[in-house]
Amino acid sequence: MRVCSLNWVLILCVFFFPWLFQLNVFASPAEPIVIGGTVSLAGKYREPSLMIQKAFQLWEREVNAQGGMLGRPVKLVLYNDRSEPERVRHSYEKLITQDHVDLVLSPYGTPLTLVASEVSERHEKVMLACAASGEAVWERQYKYVFGMYALGTRYFIGLVDLMARTGEDSVAIVYEASPFHSDVAKGTRSWARRFGVNIGLSRSFDVGREDLPGLLDDVIKVNADNVILSAYPPDCYHFLKLLEEKGFRPKILGMTIAPVHPEFVKRAGAMAEGVFGPSQWEADERIPFPGTKRFIKEFTAYADKRPSYHAGSAYAACQILKKAIGQTGSLDQNKIRDYILALDTVTVIGRFKVDHTGRQIGHNPILIQWQDGNKEIVYPKKMQTAKPRF
Repeated sequence: MRVCSLNWVLILCVFFFPWLFQLNVFASPAEPIVIGGTVSLAGKYREPSLMIQKAFQLWEREVNAQGGMLGRPVKLVLYNDRSEPERVRHSYEKLITQDHVDLVLSPYGTPLTLVASEVSERHEKVMLACAASGEAVWERQYKYVFGMYALGTRYFIGLVDLMARTGEDSVAIVYEASPFHSDVAKGTRSWARRFGVNIGLSRSFDVGREDLPGLLDDVIKVNADNVILSAYPPDCYHFLKLLEEKGFRPKILGMTIAPVHPEFVKRAGAMAEGVFGPSQWEADERIPFPGTKRFIKEFTAYADKRPSYHAGSAYAACQILKKAIGQTGSLDQNKIRDYILALDTVTVIGRFKVDHTGRQIGHNPILIQWQDGNKEIVYPKKMQTAKPRF
């Protein structure tokens, strides 16, 4: 009897247990696909970087709710770089060599992306630069970094065009002496010449708190009716405060980055009225890109604020990455790179297409203006939610 029982146990082991393994009854959970990057939770890039962080986290939650990628869940590892290049360098080395991440996401801004992509390129990791538009990123013959933004040289096409159309004959340009802002100034000067707008002044600064008061005095001396400031948010708010203290308000005032954030009107107060700003995308349900309405709704519910273009671009970068992995069925970096190089598609922020260097050539910036406490799209005309005010 005992021998007979043992025989039945052996039969069960031979025939039944393999069947259970085929059904994954005893299979361990799939290892996650680990995606790493840094976000600036402190320092001068904090405001836009918080938007990027929320967009990454929203995408992680959504993709896992849909079953992950390649049948595996997704896990984000995000370090705080505190807006410091050396922290970025150290963090990406750690992510790749110690954490052994499968994929990397980019940090905020051209200066930090330049550093992060040095590391990712050396390790042959694809990086979708979701928040960098400085030419320097794509002047290095790199093979694994791709842009999401229209380049900085194109940021103020719309505003200079409007100046020319309304008969404004000159503009003063003040900008931070960093790669991205230098590109913005270079492009603005070029477009001003094309549109026949004179450049009354073009000056750079190193430290806003120290240099901006003197630069504003120079702007006032040349009697500039139209001023463009290319700087990160802290310096934009400081410049507005200086304008208020001086009792000077240009007829047309354009600024980078700060005006696109939902909190701009709260932080700038009455000085926000009439300010123009270039944007890569806006959270407006009338923008006809696929998934835009749903993204605005989901992000607003998740983050308790409407997304800026920084959030939209970060989310779109994740969309591109997921598409590349799904279509290639692989985490092989060369396969993903080749797929992205050939891709021409539309994300929640618009068209995505890069050239052979990785530069974004399919996407174009728009122009917003704060009017009566609301952020309106004023350029191009076909996307207007309101006419520009001068």
